[in-house]
Amino acid sequence: MSFDESRVSTVTFDSYSTLVDVEAAEKALAARVDDPEPVSRLWRSRSLEYTFVGNQVDVYEPFYAVNRDALQYALDAHGVDVSEDEREEILAVYHELDVFDDVREGIERLRDAGYDTYVVSNGNPEMLESMVAHADIGDLLDGVVSAHEVEVFKPDAELYRHAAARTGTPIDEIAHVTAAWFDVFGAQHAGMQGVWVNRKDTPWEPFGDDPDLTVDGFEELVARLDGA
Repeated sequence: MSFDESRVSTVTFDSYSTLVDVEAAEKALAARVDDPEPVSRLWRSRSLEYTFVGNQVDVYEPFYAVNRDALQYALDAHGVDVSEDEREEILAVYHELDVFDDVREGIERLRDAGYDTYVVSNGNPEMLESMVAHADIGDLLDGVVSAHEVEVFKPDAELYRHAAARTGTPIDEIAHVTAAWFDVFGAQHAGMQGVWVNRKDTPWEPFGDDPDLTVDGFEELVARLDGA
């Protein structure tokens, strides 16, 4: 698909892996787990699987609780025994994830170019409040939209439509920026333009449509939108 920057008035951003780096979760595991990488990988994948299944069977828990369940499964699956206090310390890393270097300047330049900017995330409000504060981007955002407001997760179209209503923007005037392939699909299915941030230079999924736009970071995103 082709990206039409002339239609964009609002830019929405996913949070985890798009604005902030979730790889810190592995570091939090490292002090407590001999081989943290497979535990971390299973934790992240199971967390997403729980949201996908929850959407289909009408089961909702706030994302922090979903993340807790997924972490417990990953620890159990790898035979790792940690105390409840240690588990909570590992989970707490999601309140202090490092922001990618290009994020603040990128959003600031988009704001200067006249775009409204929002976060649209699976994270529950408490997680997103701490993420925005830790990333120091609160002054650059017009708002934050949480899946908790409608109790469905990405890529359900209801969340994207709710985000459009919250931003006061026709849905086809929104460019949704995300590092997650399923989030690109969800945004496109709902009527937004989907922008894939491919920070790790990985191949796109062979399943489904291509993103409307692929960028390697926020600098390339700004170059495409600034002056449109």
